[in-house]
Amino acid sequence: MGRIVRIIGVPMDLGQSHRGVDMGPSAIRYADLAGTLRDLGHVVFDGGDIVIPGHYALADTSLAARLPLIRQACEEAWRLGRAAVAAGETPIFLGGDHSAAIGTVGGVADGRDLGLIWIDAHGDFNTPETSRSQNVHGMALAVLLGLGAPQLVNIGRPGAKVKPENVALIGVRDLDREEKGLLKASGCSVYTMRDVDEIGIGNVLSRVLKSFAHLSSIHVSLDLDVIDPLNAPGVGTPSQGGITYREAQLIMEILADSGKLLSMDIMEINPILDIQNRTAEMAVALAASLFGKKIL
Repeated sequence: MGRIVRIIGVPMDLGQSHRGVDMGPSAIRYADLAGTLRDLGHVVFDGGDIVIPGHYALADTSLAARLPLIRQACEEAWRLGRAAVAAGETPIFLGGDHSAAIGTVGGVADGRDLGLIWIDAHGDFNTPETSRSQNVHGMALAVLLGLGAPQLVNIGRPGAKVKPENVALIGVRDLDREEKGLLKASGCSVYTMRDVDEIGIGNVLSRVLKSFAHLSSIHVSLDLDVIDPLNAPGVGTPSQGGITYREAQLIMEILADSGKLLSMDIMEINPILDIQNRTAEMAVALAASLFGKKIL
């Protein structure tokens, strides 16, 4: 049975320092996300983009200057995500940098225990005190667990938006030193690339879904830099040694079979750094698998 899908663009580049990621939603649309999902039998509505001033609008790009604008964008993402789920829709959020997930995850998690699968080369578990770059896209998951700038932690409602035992990171391979300590102490399940290599991506997903057996809803937050940059070059923070395209497809196929998908993020595509929109096309293919496309 088809879903009602709501596409929501969050063209934010305020959470990191590489220009171009704000064009990610356009690249994903150009790769025909809506048409691909309609071909699978889903009803698709495109709600357009949240209006967000970019780096170009700021005379001062300090964290203090960016925080109010990031908060404003995430509050709107929170509102739109919450409304979509309440209307029985399945929202797909198109980024933009991963700081948008502070709003997207918070909104869809409102009023429910949510399983969060964070598929990313990075932990995104810094705080303003531990981050050398002061880039909020490297703090997003920590914020969702209640750590970091109060202006972001309290978006939508005060405090953490997800429980650590309901969070699983997959594909992690690039962590800052102090971030490692925070992540180890967090209570989240972390499956690094070593885990993927040693036990295989199928076994990783089996363990994640077993730990989420008590949950009825899962949000998938996909950062395209989780895939090896040889396959997905259009990302701002590439990290060698990532998962393969086929491993990413298997993740999506297994999650689709679970029947628990509530919502999805597609984040961190930078078309300026891409080759013939390859990364955006890959993202659309992965979304298609998550929304029910099968090989046979």
